[in-house]
Order: sequence, then structure tokens, then C-alpha cells
Amino acid sequence: MSKVTTNIEIAAPIEKVWETVMNPDCLGDWVTIHRDVSSVSDRPLVEGSTMEQVLHMRGFSFRVNWKLVDVTAPHTAHWEGRGPAHSRALIRYELESSGDGRTQFHYTNDFQPPGGRLGNVASRFIVGAASEREASNSLSRLKSLLERD
Repeated sequence: MSKVTTNIEIAAPIEKVWETVMNPDCLGDWVTIHRDVSSVSDRPLVEGSTMEQVLHMRGFSFRVNWKLVDVTAPHTAHWEGRGPAHSRALIRYELESSGDGRTQFHYTNDFQPPGGRLGNVASRFIVGAASEREASNSLSRLKSLLERD
């Protein structure tokens, strides 16, 4: 498995950050590799909600079917994703209020590429640095989006 962890402080209340990151219609505003979302089962999202997302990375577009497996608003959301060729991802959003109108956003992505151990080794070289860069860029976009209001 390839793991990416990053975090950022956002000068916005936790409720505003939560509302944005848990709204599928806002994904294009902050997720750099997002291209489309469809088949959203519930609005607002609740535990068990599903959606299909099209992502684009390294010149390739691919679909991921997501399921929200655990949620405690406005603090945690855990997503399980299934992509092409039996690839899988576990995404965690963890938000903490700083008490002064600021929010700490902790993001983790555990990605399991197709191909078993060989796929894991290849993934570190092919998408490892790009995944970290895109996660950091996405959180920076989220920060800019929420702090300009």
C-alpha cells in the first residue's frame, strides 16, 4: 500500500470546512485531480452513502466508486474506494477546531494499486511523489477557497 498523509490549517470554522469537503458538488473546487462526480446516493452524505468519481492523474482518467464507511460530523469521514483493476483506496478526513475560528484538516490516503507486491513497488515510483504533491495542492486550494469568503 502507498500512503499519503498531509494536513493544513484553514482560517475558517470547522462547520464551514466540513460543509465544503462533504459536498460532492464542491469537489471540483478543491480536489486537483477531480473531473466528475455522479450517482451520489444521498444528499447530505451519511454513513453508507456512495458516489462515483472520475479522477485524472498522470495523463489518465479513471473511475472510483466510493462508499462513506464511517462519519462523525464535523470531525471525521472515512471513505473506501474501488478503482480499476481491483485497485483500492482508503481516504480519511480528520478535522479539529482550534477554537479561534481555525480548523486543522488532516488528510490520509492509503492506496493499494493493482498487481499485488509488484504493483506496490511500481506505485511508489509511478504515483508516490505525484500523490503527495496532488494531496498538498488540493488542501492548498481548499484553504484558498475557504479563506477568501
